[in-house]
Amino acid sequence: MPEKVNADQGLDKKMNKSLSSNSKVKHFNKKESLFHNYEDFEETPTSAAVITVLGYAILTALGWLRDFLRNIGFEEKKTANDPNPKDFVPLYQSYECFYTRNLYTRIRDVFNQPIASVAGAKVEVMERLSDDFNWTFKFSGKKLPSINLGSYNYLGFAENQGPCSEQAIKSIEKYGVTTSSTRHELGNQQYMKELECLMAEYLSMEDCIAFGMGFATNALNIPILVGKGDLILSDRLNHTSLILGARLSGAAVHTFDHNDIQDLESKLRDAIIHGQPRTCRPWKKILIIVEGVYSMEGSLCKLSEIIELKKKYKAYLYVDEAHSIGAIGPRGRGVVDYWKVNANDIDIHMGTFTKSFGSAGGYLAGKKTLIDHIRVYSHSACYSSSMSAPIVQQIISALNIIMGRDGTNDGQKRIQQLACNVRYFRRQLVDMGFIVYGNDNSPVVPVMIFMPAKIAAVNREMLKRGCAVVTVGFPATALTESRVRFCISAGHTKEMLDHALKSMDEVGQLVSLRYSKQNRHRRWHELNHADYDKEYLS
Repeated sequence: MPEKVNADQGLDKKMNKSLSSNSKVKHFNKKESLFHNYEDFEETPTSAAVITVLGYAILTALGWLRDFLRNIGFEEKKTANDPNPKDFVPLYQSYECFYTRNLYTRIRDVFNQPIASVAGAKVEVMERLSDDFNWTFKFSGKKLPSINLGSYNYLGFAENQGPCSEQAIKSIEKYGVTTSSTRHELGNQQYMKELECLMAEYLSMEDCIAFGMGFATNALNIPILVGKGDLILSDRLNHTSLILGARLSGAAVHTFDHNDIQDLESKLRDAIIHGQPRTCRPWKKILIIVEGVYSMEGSLCKLSEIIELKKKYKAYLYVDEAHSIGAIGPRGRGVVDYWKVNANDIDIHMGTFTKSFGSAGGYLAGKKTLIDHIRVYSHSACYSSSMSAPIVQQIISALNIIMGRDGTNDGQKRIQQLACNVRYFRRQLVDMGFIVYGNDNSPVVPVMIFMPAKIAAVNREMLKRGCAVVTVGFPATALTESRVRFCISAGHTKEMLDHALKSMDEVGQLVSLRYSKQNRHRRWHELNHADYDKEYLS
């Protein structure tokens, strides 16, 4: 135990100091293999699962009762009417309407909370009040200053001052706000070419193409890559944009268990042996689609093993790095950098600019012939307006800082600070007895809360203590896997993290969130964590 205490003291003293990029990267690489393979998904306690299901059952029964009372006119609530128009195709499924009326509305105040500031390390949440049980809201005019633990501001570039903001403003003076044109017509400005060249260089790929919306980058471009006669093997927990793109493509879609390499290989083998249904003809292409960091689970894809399978079975690989680019790896180049694989072993690199870069849009990178094909045939390129100059300049400025082209080591400091913040925050939550999902180095930190009533309780109590958090429940998660999801940033100071941890400790005690049955302290010693912290921070 003394060894661990000394490590924590050193962490307290040095966590917020500037880190020398060159020397620290060597230390990071030397020890990071200790953490690569550890991902924790502790099983839901039986008691919590039973109470959670029972809670939803009671809420459903009460919802049916209230719907019955509304139908007979006993309870009047105009906003509770079924939104589907009469004598027309239903816009909503019946249970979707039921769930919204009777379950979601009860805790609606903890979702979609408006803010009145930049979504940086701190944020001002606008207080909302309701006098009709969350059917409608009104603003009180009060702003609640809070530590922002819900935004994907991984490298802390969500700022309204500094070099990125200054250059974005200058780009407006030079180029204006918009070209009001597509890339194929008048929207292909010089700053777009500069962004794509810089991003291709950063990713060590031949070419890159950028789009104005991250969601559309997946949804509208996957159909350009595969079609009828092709097979997509998709991780079961892939993002909605990937699922939509796969469905729009017309290709056959099979899912494999999350991060399960054995199941993926089984699906690949069966696809090659049996071919297409009915005809048994070989698939034209097999495309594997995975994410770098899974935004709900906090897990990292097993990229090295997936690449081995991809080569073994002659498939193609599409990696969505939306939550990993800039946030994972010694140089911030995503899971490719983290696992130290050859970037050319991945056929399609996808990522967004909305997280680590503090901007908007998405990109695809790969071989030049492939990117040229996408430029010509992509609906997202053909029919959407070109990206706005200040949006692009924000990304270019952030990239220059990350790559060290600004003449400073601020980019490496941010990357190292994020890694240090993540490990510290995760370790403290684990030691408090919470069930924490995901990889030890993932900036997405889900803490399981399970029960529906606790979704609102955790959110409200954390906000009272000055912490803005995101709580997630069914249907965004499985019925028994509601969670509070922390997103850690390089902009968070040690004092901010300590305040959030203290608040979570109090809330965890208040609503009984300490579900973990594992002895985590032993694991950290087995991984030589104390020595790792000392070497990393020396």
